[in-house]
Formats: sequence, structure tokens, C-alpha cells
Amino acid sequence: MKKTKEILMTPRPDRRILSNIPDPENVRSLVDRRGATYQEAEVSVADVNELFRLQSLSMRYISAFPVKIIREGKQKKTSHKFYSEDISVTGILVYTDTPNIFNVDEVTTMRFKIPGGVMPEGYEANVKIQAKMVRAFEKEVDGEIRYYYAYEFLQPLNEYMVKKRWGMSIFVSSLVLFLVSLIVVLMRAESVIYFQFNKFLYFYSIIAATFLLSRYIFGMLFRNVPINPDYEPGVTIIIPVFNEEKWIHRTILSCINQYYPVDKLEVIVVDDCSTDKTEEKAKEMIELINAEGERFKTKERLTFYKLPQNGGKREALVAGVHMAKHDLVVFVDSDSFLEPNAIRNIVQPFQDPKMGGVAGRTEVENKFTNALTKLQTVRYYIAFRIMKAAESWFDTVTCLSGPLACYRKDLVLKNEEAWLNQKFLGQPATFGDDRSMTNYILQTHRTAYQDNAVCSTIVPSDSKSFLSQQMRWKRSWLRESLRAFTFMWKKEPFMFLFFIVGLIVPIAAPIVVVYNLLWVPIAHGIFPTTFIVGLLLMAMLMSLAHLYFRKSKLWAFGFIFVLFYEFVLLWQMPVAWVTFWKSTWGTRETPQDVLERERKEAKKAQRKRKWKKGHKGVSE
Repeated sequence: MKKTKEILMTPRPDRRILSNIPDPENVRSLVDRRGATYQEAEVSVADVNELFRLQSLSMRYISAFPVKIIREGKQKKTSHKFYSEDISVTGILVYTDTPNIFNVDEVTTMRFKIPGGVMPEGYEANVKIQAKMVRAFEKEVDGEIRYYYAYEFLQPLNEYMVKKRWGMSIFVSSLVLFLVSLIVVLMRAESVIYFQFNKFLYFYSIIAATFLLSRYIFGMLFRNVPINPDYEPGVTIIIPVFNEEKWIHRTILSCINQYYPVDKLEVIVVDDCSTDKTEEKAKEMIELINAEGERFKTKERLTFYKLPQNGGKREALVAGVHMAKHDLVVFVDSDSFLEPNAIRNIVQPFQDPKMGGVAGRTEVENKFTNALTKLQTVRYYIAFRIMKAAESWFDTVTCLSGPLACYRKDLVLKNEEAWLNQKFLGQPATFGDDRSMTNYILQTHRTAYQDNAVCSTIVPSDSKSFLSQQMRWKRSWLRESLRAFTFMWKKEPFMFLFFIVGLIVPIAAPIVVVYNLLWVPIAHGIFPTTFIVGLLLMAMLMSLAHLYFRKSKLWAFGFIFVLFYEFVLLWQMPVAWVTFWKSTWGTRETPQDVLERERKEAKKAQRKRKWKKGHKGVSE
């Protein structure tokens, strides 16, 4: 099967690969090196969020799209076609095969379309902007001379977008979000009136709408724990890896290249006996980092360890925890990439001694690859920025997701044996490790969400891998939700109610959909207008919330995701009901997957032998 080519944003590499680590010798300043040209300001190294914002504004991204440059002549306009080499918020580098077209300091009008995936989400747009040529040069590319022209935008792209598109996006989404919420409330009021005619249906309708709206309300009220510059606890990042040769080098670099003190951060890569080139790629990156990182002490704080035998993700994580020097441990998936301010942000809630674990926000890295990844982009953002943020209001985030989560080391060690040996209905619990550990933490401590702690991850871009992932998640959600039910009643009362409704709604959803879309039309001849309108309104809530926060053209995929969920993903839930005891992973070779595959192959061989025996008897 032909693999999908992933579309990934590609920043132009910095000449130093460890460009974000605070220099313990104060030889160079992070602010002076990058970002200061955009905004002259003194920024403390401790103010990492502002530092990251300034650096992001000066980041150049490799690009390859056509650019039309229009020159205003005395008698007529002339246009010239170029191609972009790279682009940033403040300027663009273009090239052509024709020399000496424009002069330095000449102002022209540029028109181009920024494709999705070239710059951060929200910048994909048609642009018409004035720019000044600041320098010209030429170089040989593939045996031919190219003539390059560097332009500075007279108005930075972020300000241009606010004026042309982002400001309107926020206004429209805010207004429509309010109207949609009002309509949903009015529709549920109708459900109260008709409650006597079908108590189950209308009671479900009322609690489902109340549950969803309350999550949006509390999600909107969420605020990050601000950075305390004096709070710098020791942190060990643990990366469990299995057959991830394509991405592991990037994951390792993003974890070590953090705005965090050298003596307070270490990274441990634990290889679960990969069978591809993961070990080779990881060691190549570690060697490259060590070549530059002598004064950053990377040799002492960047470790590669290989398990003696394949034991699964939990075994790899626990091995890393035992090796960790520091009191906080951060679990990072091997295909996830941290923003340079992620660690500084994710540790802040631990100033509360009762805080046991914190989740960061996970973005989709390959969001513009195809329609499937675009659906997941909207879903991921709402799942974190709204759903987890709402749970964090009550210090009870029910899943500290695998791509980026931080725990107190002593709590992980305290629950180590139970976690490693967890079984459900006699079967080993091999997946859902993040939700499972969260349950152990929640029994005695609080959990939170920190929106400024961001990582991006590679999501499935083909339907088979995606559906396998979703089935695995539903099984682990059902299993761990039943476990959480035994202690969640001890939490804040409103949160417990929140949890109960969140458990009932997804489980009952298939029955409600069948009743509304099949039974009502067939048995009563009534078109389910109210149900479909309600469904579309819920889809609009998701889409508009994404538009409000991200100002991205991907917002419309919220509609498509909700419909896709109702007509495809929802029907995995009944399957999960009767198979949630299964321990196979589905997308990687765990020991349980090997046993399951061997069992199926044995059955297939047995059927084949029976067929041959029967066929031979007929022939005789």
C-alpha cells in the first residue's frame, strides 16, 4: 500500500541546533540572537513565553509557492512572477532566472497564497501586501544560476492577518457561539416540555446538552498557572521508543533544546528493542547534540538505554523513571515534538504540593496532509483546550495524555507494580497507559492541564491506522472509566456529576442515534428534524470554538468530524462494549499482538488443512 506523503511545516534550521538552552556561561543571549529585530525589548530569560513569541515571529519557514510582484509604473503596472524560497512574519525571499529586475529599497506590491502547512495554522490565506526589497544576490542551484531578492513586508503578516481576517474571525465566532448556545438552551427547554412523552430520550437530550455546554463554559474560563521565575524544579524527560526511526531524532532534539537550566533537566531515551533503525538514528542525533553541547553538559544529561527484551511501553517508562535523577518526570511519546517553552510551563502547577500530574496541550504536526488529519486537528484542539481545560477547573483531568504529561516521580514509583501488572478480566492491560496512570494519581492527588505547555504529534493519515487507534482508545476509555468510578465520588461533587454524565452519554449514544434516525422515522413516519438540528448545532460549537482560538480555515472540519463520528466512529463503541478486555495494540507489535497474530494464523492454517482434506475426499 502506498504511504501518504506527510505535509509538515519546515522552519529554516538555526546554525546552532541547541539554540534555546540558556547559556550557563552567558556567552550569548537568546533574545539578542533571535527575535529582537522584530521588537526592540528587553526580555528576561525567565519570561520564556514572551521569548518564544518573539522568536516565533522571526522564524523563517521553507516554502515553494508562486509570488507575483507588481511594480507601479508612471504609465502602467507591470507584474513579474517569482517563486518563494522561505517566508517569515516580517519578510520573504523569492527567486527568478532573470537578473536586475528591482532595486534595493524599491517598494512594490506582492500577491501570493500561503498554502496550508507552510506557516503556523492561521496563516494559510491569500495575501496582497506591500514590501521593500532589502538585498539581492545570486547562487548556483542544480547547475543553473538563480537570482534571489529578499523583501521586508511594510506591515508584519501577523498584523496584516489581524486586520484582514483574524479580527473578523474572532468577532463572527464569538457572536455565533453565543447564538448557538442560546438555541441549544431553547431546544433543551423544549425537551423539558415533551419530557412526559419519552422520558429516556428527552432526559438524555437534556443531560447531553447540559454536559457539553458546561464543558465549553468552564473551558472558556480556564487560565494557565503563570510562570514563577523562581520555581525551577529538577525534571527528567523520558522517551519510550519502539520502531520510530523516522521521528526519534526530532523528538530527542526538541526535548533537550528547552528554555530550562542546564543542571535541572535531563533526557532519557528508552528503546523497547526496536527492530528497525531507531537505535542508530537516536544515537546519531545524540552524537550530533554532544558535539555542540559541551558547555551545556549534554553528555551527562542525555542518555540512551535499551531494554534487554521487548516488554512494552510501561516497562520502558518505568525503566526510565528508575534511572531519573530528578523529582519530576515527563513522559513524551517518540513521535511528539516539544515547543522550547513546554517544560518551563508544565512544571508550574506543581507549586501546589497536592498536584500529582499535569497534561500539556497536544497539537497535530501533520495537520495539512489530508482530510483525515484536518479532522483530527480540530478534534485534538477542542479535546485539550476545551475538554481538558474544563476538567482542570476542578483539578481532576481524567487523562494525562501520552504525548506530553508530567508526574511526581515518587507517585509513579508508588504505583509501579500495580501499573506494570494491571489486568482486566484476566488480560494484561497493555494500552491506555496514560489514562491508567492518571487513575492511580487521581486516587490521592490532583491533576491539571497547562495550555501553554505545547507539543505536536504525528497523527494517523490513513484510515486503517486511524480506526485501529480509535478502537484502542475506546477500549481503554471504557476500562479506565469503570475503574475511576470507584473513587471519583470522593472528588468535588460537581466534578463527580460531570464524570457520571461523561460516562453515560457516549455509552448510550448508539442507542439514541438508532432510535432517532431509524426507529422514529420507520415506526412513526416522523423525520428527525430536531435531532439533526441539534447534532449540527453541536458540530457548530466545536467548529466555532476552533475558529475563535485558532483563527484557522480548518474550522469547518469540526462539522465534518462530528458527522464522521456519528456515522462511523460511534459504532466502534458497541464493539468496545464486548471487546474492551482485549489487550492487543493494533498498530504495533506488542507481545499480545504477536500471540493474537499467531493464533489467527494457526486457525487459518487449520481451516486450510480441513479444506484440502475435504477437497481430496471429493476428488477421490
